[in-house]
Amino acid sequence: MYHNHRAKYSVLKAALTLLTVGVICNASAKEGMWLPPTLKNKAEDMKNSGLKIPVDKIYNTNGTGLNNAVVLFGKGCTGEVISAKGLVLTNHHCGYGTVQGLSSLKNDYFAQGFFAKNIAEEIPCPGLTVSFIRRMENVTDKILGGIKDNISEIEREKIIATRIAALAKGYKTTTGLDADIKPYYGGNQYWVSLMETFRDIRLVGFPPNGIGQFGGDTDNWMWPRHTGDFSMFRIYAGKGNKPADYAKTNTAYRSTQFLTINAGGYKEGDFTMVYGFPGQTQQYITGAQVSQIETIVNPIRVSVRGKKLDVLTKNMDQSRDVFLKYTSKRASIANGWKKWQGEMRGVKQNDVLTTKRTYEAEFDKWASKNPTMPGGSGLLSSLQMTVNSSNDLVKADEYIKEAVLGVELISQGVVLEKMLNAFRKSGTPDKLQEELQKIAKSTDGFYKNYDAHTDKEVFEALMPMYISNNMGYIPEDYMDMKNQAGSYSKWADNVFKRSMLADPADLNKFAATTNFKDSARILSDPAYKLYTTISWYKENSLKPRLGKASNDLKTMNRNYMKSMMLKEGTDNFYPDANLTLRLAYGKIRGIDPDGPAGYSYQTNLDEVIKKDNPKVEEFAVPVYLKTLHKEKNYGRWAVNGTVPVAFIADNHTSGGNSGSPVLNAKGELIGTNFDRIWEGTMSDIDFDPRVCRNISLDVRYTLFVVEKFGNAKWLLDEMRIVKN
Repeated sequence: MYHNHRAKYSVLKAALTLLTVGVICNASAKEGMWLPPTLKNKAEDMKNSGLKIPVDKIYNTNGTGLNNAVVLFGKGCTGEVISAKGLVLTNHHCGYGTVQGLSSLKNDYFAQGFFAKNIAEEIPCPGLTVSFIRRMENVTDKILGGIKDNISEIEREKIIATRIAALAKGYKTTTGLDADIKPYYGGNQYWVSLMETFRDIRLVGFPPNGIGQFGGDTDNWMWPRHTGDFSMFRIYAGKGNKPADYAKTNTAYRSTQFLTINAGGYKEGDFTMVYGFPGQTQQYITGAQVSQIETIVNPIRVSVRGKKLDVLTKNMDQSRDVFLKYTSKRASIANGWKKWQGEMRGVKQNDVLTTKRTYEAEFDKWASKNPTMPGGSGLLSSLQMTVNSSNDLVKADEYIKEAVLGVELISQGVVLEKMLNAFRKSGTPDKLQEELQKIAKSTDGFYKNYDAHTDKEVFEALMPMYISNNMGYIPEDYMDMKNQAGSYSKWADNVFKRSMLADPADLNKFAATTNFKDSARILSDPAYKLYTTISWYKENSLKPRLGKASNDLKTMNRNYMKSMMLKEGTDNFYPDANLTLRLAYGKIRGIDPDGPAGYSYQTNLDEVIKKDNPKVEEFAVPVYLKTLHKEKNYGRWAVNGTVPVAFIADNHTSGGNSGSPVLNAKGELIGTNFDRIWEGTMSDIDFDPRVCRNISLDVRYTLFVVEKFGNAKWLLDEMRIVKN
């Protein structure tokens, strides 16, 4: 069995021991994102690593497990319940979009922060949800039973979709819980997560950007880190402590399970766990797929988003109104932009392609002696050919997603598509107008955070990138429109001056005064033309070819995964992340990426103050925080004359783990996960124990900010805090 020089299982996570990893990392790095119901298989290893509680306290179905204190926050983050009154802790950046919707020039929570003085001041958050995982079950037999291997991928997916819908309906009827059924191990297994989702969530605490986003894009994905990346919300319930839509009569959710907070600190080498919802990893893909990501997909994303960020940053710096409209969107764009740069760098520096190909050569030798394996002995060569043949199509599709549909006005063309459908379906003028006004009203949230001038500059920056990089994969109408305009600037002028989508007043006026003859105006709208032209091109030119390649790859990847598990054994295989509940474990472990330094595994408030620069918004420390520091007004959160801020460990995390509780050996909260270091962002593809580190906010800094900066000690009074 092949071992690389870092002594991983093998690049494809075969069932190898980690003995040689210990030579380098003192047996601390534990790759893997484990399904909670399977933790009994890891119990001995976790105990040897330092765990001091039974694994059935981490997850069980009788209501006493820590799984009942960990929530899926919104659509892609994690949170943890930290009081008996449904108080939820998560990241600042996880609450950012919600708070943007609550903010205005008058109530600028990004500049001022927000801490409720009492429960009556907590602010409702429309559309925000949190979900508990009450139970997880392996339902592979129910989903895959009797499905033959030789049917097409399309037929297979139809059967699976039908079975999932029926099974989910059954679970809802028998348990009252929502059933989230997803594939694991490349579709070789299916598990259900039975979820209870609460819909009345209210904002409790949100530090200003000078704390919660300190360091901004400059420090994002970097270590050392000094960001107070937290926010607090509360779950509200209706009758019987059950989920309910927002109502003034709802009361704080009564939590039977919530995390104990340990403010006693930690030391390097201490056992830690990260419990949460990692979003997506690709640990088991082939070298050809890695190459496609790192030479085509990621470079396109980085270059296009870089241009877009330049435009957004310039306009946000010039106008606070534009800043408030785009700060959440910009943060999301920048997050991926910087992460993918680190990923490309890591893949290259760690020579991941060579490692993958070395394993694949060994796999081929095994396959030649086992011709009856899933997919046959030529599986890898077929997979590589399929990937390589799709490269140009992937390139075109990526430019469409990032550059063309990165222009918000073009993406909004879907609104006019809905209106056109209303013309076709509405039977009377009154019915038509009612439907059009309903559609127009649905765009209020979009236009609250939209600036046409900024978007026009984005158009001028991104459209040349699409046109110049996709010769042979561009709709003829696009070239005609561009050529008729003469220049990209004039093209943008024409689109933004003539489209009713550029101004919500024009859109609302059209919806309120139109008649059946006015559908022609939609058909002639330049933004609608751009949207429908590119949508038609994707659907009819790219999708059939990309779809075939994608379906072929699904079959081959599933067979590859199954064959690897046959070849290596299954004990140490963990499924790729898919935004379902997982546990990772490791130890607090420092790293000095630029050489010897004094910040090996922990940062503190003194360092925050040293980085203060009032002239640069990213590094502008709030005045009151500087006052607290000057007066050494730290209260019970002082450690060696300062306050700890952040720490790093070698837990295996991914996007979606933002806001995850970081637990000590007794299952107590010591921090909140919020990032990874730049050197290790390739861990979504390849986990390297030497450089992969997760960054967490020390819970003592959270409590210090809440109590001293936010003057919200009443929140601490409802928590269970120990110090040992």
